[in-house]
Amino acid sequence: MSQMNKSLVLRLVRYLRVLKKLKSLGIVNVFSNNLGDAVGVTPAVVRKDFSLINIQGNKRGGYNIDTLMTELREILGKQERQDVVIVGCGRIGTALMNYKEFDKEGIRVLAAFDNDPAKIDREAQVPILPMEDLNYFVKANDVEVAIISVPESSANRVFDDMIHSGIRGFLNFTSVELKCQGKCDRQTCPHNCTVHNVNIGLELENLFYLINMEQLRVSEENELGTAHEV
Repeated sequence: MSQMNKSLVLRLVRYLRVLKKLKSLGIVNVFSNNLGDAVGVTPAVVRKDFSLINIQGNKRGGYNIDTLMTELREILGKQERQDVVIVGCGRIGTALMNYKEFDKEGIRVLAAFDNDPAKIDREAQVPILPMEDLNYFVKANDVEVAIISVPESSANRVFDDMIHSGIRGFLNFTSVELKCQGKCDRQTCPHNCTVHNVNIGLELENLFYLINMEQLRVSEENELGTAHEV
């Protein structure tokens, strides 16, 4: 199967989350309209998504939830338990360490890392280790994904260290946009890393913009309706 685009992957992940909840309720089969309503897309989009990844349903019986979950996990490369580490134990890092929903999603935070000796706590539920332990820990535990929540001034240096330790996937909560490009040749890169930059300030700005545009649209429609009445 050819590489899936980001939008499709995100929808498949959302389908899988919905299926977990339905299964926990004892439901055996699900229809495209059920999944579409839960994810916010039309039943046609659900059927098209599944046809693209060669999953076929039954018009009368829908999709068997157990079978569908197995196939989606295989396609997404998602195991029952996926391990990550967090680098940077400030407010965001600490909040993520204590985020209970990770466990429900099958994600386990193995450890967190920081260069502040006062924050080191090897006996914590999520151990907080010094940065010099990162390379050994990542290799010893086959960790491939990490969350970065360090100060802006440390972002690029920490990113380089993590790449060389073997991390391939990055969820970046710093204000610096991190890129693997330029650090290595993408075609021959032994790391082949993927970075997802989450700029909270930018996301909020975009949200305010969308709200303002919607208010403007409604205002223009109201003015147009008033003009027609006259």
